[in-house]
Amino acid sequence: MNLDKLLRKKPLEAYQDDIKTSQLTRTLGKWELTAIGVGAVIGGGIFVLTGVAANQYAGPALALSFVLAGMGCLFAAFCYAEFASILPVSGSAYAYSYGTIGEFFAWFIGWNLILEYMMGATTVAVSWSKYFVKLLHLSGVHNLPPWLLNDPITAREEALKLGMTPPAFSINLPAALIVWVVTYILVKGIKESAKTNNIIVALKVAAVLFVVVVGVSYINPANWQPFIPAKVVDSAGVSHYGLSGVLTAAGIVFFAFIGFDAVSTQSQEAVNPVKDIPFAIITSLIVCTALYILVSLTLTGMTHYTALDMGAPVASAFSAVGLNWASLLITIAAVIGLISVMLVMLLSQTRIFLNMAKDGLLPPKMFATIHPRFKTPWKSTILLGAIASLIAAVTPIEKATKMTSIGTLFAFAMICAAVLVLRKKQPNLHRPFKVKYLPLVAGLGLGFNILLMFSLDVSTWFRLLIWSVVGIAVYFLYSAKHSKLNK
Repeated sequence: MNLDKLLRKKPLEAYQDDIKTSQLTRTLGKWELTAIGVGAVIGGGIFVLTGVAANQYAGPALALSFVLAGMGCLFAAFCYAEFASILPVSGSAYAYSYGTIGEFFAWFIGWNLILEYMMGATTVAVSWSKYFVKLLHLSGVHNLPPWLLNDPITAREEALKLGMTPPAFSINLPAALIVWVVTYILVKGIKESAKTNNIIVALKVAAVLFVVVVGVSYINPANWQPFIPAKVVDSAGVSHYGLSGVLTAAGIVFFAFIGFDAVSTQSQEAVNPVKDIPFAIITSLIVCTALYILVSLTLTGMTHYTALDMGAPVASAFSAVGLNWASLLITIAAVIGLISVMLVMLLSQTRIFLNMAKDGLLPPKMFATIHPRFKTPWKSTILLGAIASLIAAVTPIEKATKMTSIGTLFAFAMICAAVLVLRKKQPNLHRPFKVKYLPLVAGLGLGFNILLMFSLDVSTWFRLLIWSVVGIAVYFLYSAKHSKLNK
């Protein structure tokens, strides 16, 4: 295949045709879109990642990690907003890069968005399982078999800590089952999903405000000392704490900000995408960044960072200060609230698959078939649910988190570069939302995202390399031959 084919671009006129021929129903207003963004962000970061990032890498300086991640996200968000106003189609960074950089790069970004969304849903499913088990314990149910509640690696580690023989078989059954519940909701339809999401988002925001208002009275400033713990290198050569730990934590929690990206995947179901998508992108990011900083300071002030549970950190912080009633309320909110995070992530992934299939890069019979009654891409939704449930059943939360973050960071870096390319090549293109000082904004976004990618460990990069090689192979074996740009 020659270079011209790799760099061939989807004409902007073709995107307009996609909008006109879309079978998806436009039912989402700007506040529903904002709720989708907040729904993906709130929960994924506060209920899930604060434990891993603070306990293992940043300590009380987790608040700084959220500031760094938020800054990188803010620059990328402005780039997304400009693209979303020009191309109000679903597909996110994949669709934008296909019209600017070229087909191969678009495929590569789309392939890595699977890490962002599918692995993101997996991470949240594992955390949901932790909160669900904690809820059972708080309700007096303690006799559940451990081999049904943990992935094989975690089950082995837990057994060895207790001096017990590791189980021969182990599976995280609650994590697998909740993915199927969310899959059922998504197959039923976008309007029903949006209504469900709006209710759950309201509950989650109330829970987050509750954490800050109640928790602030129990903050012990001694738990913030030292604010940035001294750097430690473990036996495997992995660095913890120090400034490098703050950066690593920023890379890990970056996944928690993908809500604004999820908004851009809903463009073809938005009532007024040109105005509402940029509004929802920026609003959801600003709201959630402020909440992240407040909650991270509250949690690390309530209990020492080393005592935070990596699966259910918020509930563990309240239990540590004797507020078991508050821990129960937060656990209930998390059990309900994390469902909306999975809902948004799996919803977004199926819309990206739908766009790739329409372009011929994925089999259309599987990924572009719309249900005649529910008007949803039901086949790809079920397939995605099956894969995500399987991975959630056997994958530790930390590994899933890092894979999600590196895929997200890569996609955000590419979109910052793509918006610069489009501004240079088509300066007169109508841009309803135009970023001021774009070279500076996009350059900072590109730099921040690449910096955070390099803060992640070598094993995560190795997994990304393997994933990328598989994606490239799929492109040359199937996608390049079936692309509609061949015609």
